[in-house]
Amino acid sequence: MSVSLDGYIEGPDGRLDWHLVDDELHYHFNRHLGAMSAFLNGRVMHELMAAYWPTADQDPNVPGPVAQFARIWREMPKFVYSRTLRNADWNTTVVREVVPEEVLRLKALPGGDMALGGADIAAAFQRHGLVDEYRIYVQPVVLGGGKPLFRQGTARTGLRLVESRTFGNGVQLLRYQVPE
Repeated sequence: MSVSLDGYIEGPDGRLDWHLVDDELHYHFNRHLGAMSAFLNGRVMHELMAAYWPTADQDPNVPGPVAQFARIWREMPKFVYSRTLRNADWNTTVVREVVPEEVLRLKALPGGDMALGGADIAAAFQRHGLVDEYRIYVQPVVLGGGKPLFRQGTARTGLRLVESRTFGNGVQLLRYQVPE
């Protein structure tokens, strides 16, 4: 998740135009996300992704990492958690509820970690204790308001820092694992 220095994943009015994603950071995302076994997203995140990524690489002027991620996104199995979405294309399964036993079954399958995206679905996974690791990309900007990464009432969770990295554009990766 990308987050502002003051803890927001969306700016006021849901704006995301403050994210700094240059080629270096995008290639990093591609390496990390390309190794995943699935994308688990909420409806809002899925619709945001589905509005752009299925055809992003058809534009000959897109940068290399954008074209590369379009292929990753299309080919990756996706699970979208939604009570309202009826169907979804591009290798996507619609799931109505977060059922911990079903998520644990998915986690036990071979193939690698799964990437979780979307504030609401992340909060649901947190409530059920289903988040093993946080990859937080701190953007060098203060927004002053918006949607927080962690909602009020989130249970206290001790974390262990396992990686940090600063990218050339000033974005800082903080990777934390949840101790077992």
